[in-house]
Amino acid sequence: MTRPPNCDRSLEELERDRWPAPSADATRLVATAHALRRRPIGELTVEDMRLLIGQDVGLSYLLRLALKVLRDNPMAEGDMYEGDLLSAVLTRNPAVWTESSGLGRELRAIVSELTDLPPDLQQKVERFLKP
Repeated sequence: MTRPPNCDRSLEELERDRWPAPSADATRLVATAHALRRRPIGELTVEDMRLLIGQDVGLSYLLRLALKVLRDNPMAEGDMYEGDLLSAVLTRNPAVWTESSGLGRELRAIVSELTDLPPDLQQKVERFLKP
């Protein structure tokens, strides 16, 4: 994907893929992910992005938006802990960064400047930066 997505559109619209309604016994996570896919991506919060990215949902659109947030605030926080968006982004399958090498370079630039990270996040950064 080379141009920025239309932030007024939802993941369902951008991906042209409407998921069926979750079952009545679906977990809160599943129900939330389904609902967030119908929200315009420009309205997604840090927590919304963290949740969806952590579930590998909408990565081709959301990683670009997450990096925009992380550029300004690498330790952006959803509902879990400081840096939880960065953690979600760093722990995606390495193939994602191979397919989107420009985004991978941008993430490398962001994390290479970080210091004094909590140990768990530091380990994730080190794993990401390994050749």
